[in-house]
Amino acid sequence: MWLYLVALVALYHLVRWYRERQVVSQLQDKYVFITGCDSGFRKLLAKQLDQRGLRVLAACHREKGAELLRAQTSNRLDTVILDVTNSESIAVATQWVKERTGDTGLWGLVNNAGITGLMAPNEWLTKKDFMKTLEVNLLGVIEVTLSLLSLLRKARGRVVNVSSVAGRISLVGGGYSISKFGLEAFSDSLRRELSFFGVKVAVIKPGNFKTKMNNFGYISQKFWDAWDQASPEVKDIYGENSLMAYECTGLDQTKGNNDLSLVTDCLEHALVSCHPRTQYSAGWDAKFTFIPLSYMPTFLVDALLKRRMLRPVKTL
Repeated sequence: MWLYLVALVALYHLVRWYRERQVVSQLQDKYVFITGCDSGFRKLLAKQLDQRGLRVLAACHREKGAELLRAQTSNRLDTVILDVTNSESIAVATQWVKERTGDTGLWGLVNNAGITGLMAPNEWLTKKDFMKTLEVNLLGVIEVTLSLLSLLRKARGRVVNVSSVAGRISLVGGGYSISKFGLEAFSDSLRRELSFFGVKVAVIKPGNFKTKMNNFGYISQKFWDAWDQASPEVKDIYGENSLMAYECTGLDQTKGNNDLSLVTDCLEHALVSCHPRTQYSAGWDAKFTFIPLSYMPTFLVDALLKRRMLRPVKTL
């Protein structure tokens, strides 16, 4: 009995391995639009796809980032300046993509522009703090995607959204996890809708990687920025003694993974495989810690993550 079960599981993984190794044809004729290519995963992905032979349309937030990327890649890659929070900028970029793709349509859209925003207890923050993060990480992704859907349908292409393990389990207050939870929901509904047109949608969930956005100093500064704007009453309730413990245990990113290719390989597979997955987890911490943790009972998750919670020195 057990032998048959093991054989069945082995056969399943063998078939899956074979299917996932099949690559779409004529990659050199396919256009991929990537947002946020100034740095991090997206810059590395733009270089990786360019080396693979695809025609990369890289959207950068600043001209300096675009110049550096063009200098490091072939003439197949082209750049455009894009602010995902600005509807006019999105409209200009959309027209730019249409002019370059022509009748072939857009094979791939990678939504990877994002910010952390202020990461701190929710009580320290304002509605404006949440909205700033949501405008980039969620609303910007939605508007960019909707503006390019006609081109994606034409090519029967792919939408790849970069989420996070923070889209499965929230470790700290602020708009970041909220935006990633929302991105998961948007991706789910979009996948089902676009399946009728042959368009595939995938979500990448990276764990803790060392990037500029995940840098401990950067996140620590965001934490203290939130503390500085908190009201005197809130500061009195929470107290600075608890702050240091919270910052060191809850926001320490020094153990992040340096190998960004673990993420970009997932992104590339979602774009070039004949049979891409709908969900990708990148990094051992994502696969064996955070994602499994998201399926556990709430009381157990709370107990395991309690050391990351702020312990106020006074009570209300």
